[in-house]
Amino acid sequence: MDPFWLTACLILVPGVLLASWIDYAKRKVPNWLNASLIVAGFIVQAIFHGMHGVSDGALGMVLGFSVLIVPWMMHGMGAGDVKLMAAIGVWFGPWMTLVSFAVGALIGGAAAVVMIISSGRMYHALGNLNIIWIKMQSRDTLFGEFGSAKSFGDTSQLLPYGVPLTAGSLLVMFGYLAGWWVL
Repeated sequence: MDPFWLTACLILVPGVLLASWIDYAKRKVPNWLNASLIVAGFIVQAIFHGMHGVSDGALGMVLGFSVLIVPWMMHGMGAGDVKLMAAIGVWFGPWMTLVSFAVGALIGGAAAVVMIISSGRMYHALGNLNIIWIKMQSRDTLFGEFGSAKSFGDTSQLLPYGVPLTAGSLLVMFGYLAGWWVL
């Protein structure tokens, strides 16, 4: 196994699993954990890939941050999830970050549907989607608390998004290492 990916298995994998567990338990990914993964990712990139790795990690970090910053600004998710995706991006670089985000989003969407159906909240979910649609129609409400994830209260269950982000990232990473696809 490539030494970079071996190191990622030793540092990134436990880090994102811990982030996922904390997000599930407390609905928050701590800054110290995200910052540690970012710093470690840049160090490991520099050691194994030099300045090319550092720049690739920086692009991955910016992309990871960028794909989730708008949902955060709309009060649809926590900032810890945004920073977790940025941390994963440092390790993965831009393309693998984009793919892992997409896989994580699919997993998150499937998890949300299962949560809605299993809790019998289909009527509430449709009402909440309508509120989100209304929120998106006006600049005045787009980035406000109206229609935020927390504003739905008992009519919805909050999905700890670090869990599907972790699952998507690990699936992409281990798929890459197993040679399932070339990224």
